[in-house]
Amino acid sequence: MLEAAPLVATLEAPVPTGGEAWWLVASDGKRLRAALFPAPGSCRGSVVLSGGRTEPIEKYFEVIAELQGRGFTVLAHDWRGQGLSERLLPDRQKGHADGYAPFLGDYRDLIDAFVDRLPKPWIAMGHSMGGCLTLLALATGLADRFAAGVLSAPMLGLQLPLPPWLSAALARGLCALGRRGGYVFLQEGEPLADRFEGNRLTSDEGRYMRHRRQLHACPDLALGNVTWGWLAFAFEAMAELSHPERLAAVTIPVLVFSAGGDQIVEIAAQARAARLLPDARYVVVEDARHEILQETDARRAVFWAAFDGLADRVATQRATET
Repeated sequence: MLEAAPLVATLEAPVPTGGEAWWLVASDGKRLRAALFPAPGSCRGSVVLSGGRTEPIEKYFEVIAELQGRGFTVLAHDWRGQGLSERLLPDRQKGHADGYAPFLGDYRDLIDAFVDRLPKPWIAMGHSMGGCLTLLALATGLADRFAAGVLSAPMLGLQLPLPPWLSAALARGLCALGRRGGYVFLQEGEPLADRFEGNRLTSDEGRYMRHRRQLHACPDLALGNVTWGWLAFAFEAMAELSHPERLAAVTIPVLVFSAGGDQIVEIAAQARAARLLPDARYVVVEDARHEILQETDARRAVFWAAFDGLADRVATQRATET
């Protein structure tokens, strides 16, 4: 049974046409938030949209409206531990995780809850952490339910001060010592601070500040730094996707986007995944920072041109099959 949930609107970012949010209960009892945005006219299919770490549904209102304008129904959601979904620790600012299996279970529960409201064909779209989890869900049995995948700067490798092997070992060791819920880096300042200078996410100040105002309108949407448990989860998930046989199982067409100026995740890991996926196209958005879909219009246009080509291909395949 789904119950109505809120969506946070601001003057700059109103709720996209027809949008409604719902609470659903995951298999392990966690309360999660999801929202459905129907195509306003003739429907070409559905997009299941998964944001990155810290990113609530509201951050993607512009993207959702653009997808609706292209004829797609959109299902968006807050991962457990962020947005308005149930947080995992008493300190709600801690970005925490307990392995990747609960996230994959949530993704399946999400699909099952809305399956009758999602016109086919389906496209799975995810950014950063959401891109990693989307690809992992496809690689572990869900690829046959989707017609295509779109990965924006997927988290397949992290840029950290220490070498990856040492960071992973440190995360595992501290989790084993009971430090799973401790911050990896001390919380610096206030998550709602409005400083654009020096951010590593986007070069578009307008879009950056628009989201900050969304957080001010509903501070419960904000999330702080990660815990050792989250870092251990990230390395576990990325390790699963480093196996060629995992990627070989994803035979649907997939777009893999890298941000040319990314300082958060590893571009080389994204390029490797694109080579190993059976039917992938790799696109580098030159000079973009990590959040390609929150970037300047010119950089976002590179994303949308490639997306439109994939959407046309999916529609052509559907027409041929029917």
